[in-house]
Amino acid sequence: MSLIVLALAEDVGTAGDITSNSLLPADMTGSVNIVSREPGVLAGLPIGELVLSEVDAECEWTAICTDGGALQPGTIVATLSGPVRSLLTAERTILNFLTHLSGIATLTRTYVDAVAGTKAVILDTRKTLPGWRMLQKYAVRCGGGTNHRVGLWDAVLIKDNHLAAVAENSGRSLADVVTSTREQAPQGVVIEIEVDSLEQLADAIQGSPDIVLLDNMDTEQLTTAVALRDREAPDVLLEASGGVNLTTVAEIARTGVDRISIGRLTHSSPSLDLGFDWL
Repeated sequence: MSLIVLALAEDVGTAGDITSNSLLPADMTGSVNIVSREPGVLAGLPIGELVLSEVDAECEWTAICTDGGALQPGTIVATLSGPVRSLLTAERTILNFLTHLSGIATLTRTYVDAVAGTKAVILDTRKTLPGWRMLQKYAVRCGGGTNHRVGLWDAVLIKDNHLAAVAENSGRSLADVVTSTREQAPQGVVIEIEVDSLEQLADAIQGSPDIVLLDNMDTEQLTTAVALRDREAPDVLLEASGGVNLTTVAEIARTGVDRISIGRLTHSSPSLDLGFDWL
């Protein structure tokens, strides 16, 4: 709710919706449909209802669709009714949430469909808008994707900058780094380590990480990495990341990696066009 309150506060300020309040009588009522203007996947519908109730508890919200459902041009998503002033005040904030989250769900579904028939799952990253992370990750799930770690607190991901920042790690094997990290980390958390070469992969898997992130490897390297993993440490999951787009993702998935993480799901997804149609 705090994000909704902030979103409304920046829109109405201290004066309120001065256009609607100046133009329309307070007792005027009406109804409106939220309608999809293009194909896509819906996400964020419960947020829209919360926005409307925050603006005016007298307004009514009737959901027609459900999150994760496919939309076509002209699909009615929800019907809103109540004081017209309130409906207009809530309009842009509702649409800002729904169009952004549905855009993430739609892009995610496109990637999920592109790797259909392989074992690879599509994951998001921590490249999210401040304050929006839980909603954006929810939208990824609506699109059929899988969430990576939520934040720094719920899983270990040892990246190159961690190794570079700790001078005492110099000269240590990656297997030793994984082992010592597991000893210090909270019990039961996932331990993942990033590598950017096959030599690093061969080293890292000797420490039995749960996941190895293969950073910016081409498909030939990924194929070799999968064969190495299958031979040496079949329980370790391999995650490809870097250089992933809709042109490359299917080929990456066919290498046999288990996971593909894509930052653009949350940081570069286009909004889905939704609008208010008055009844």
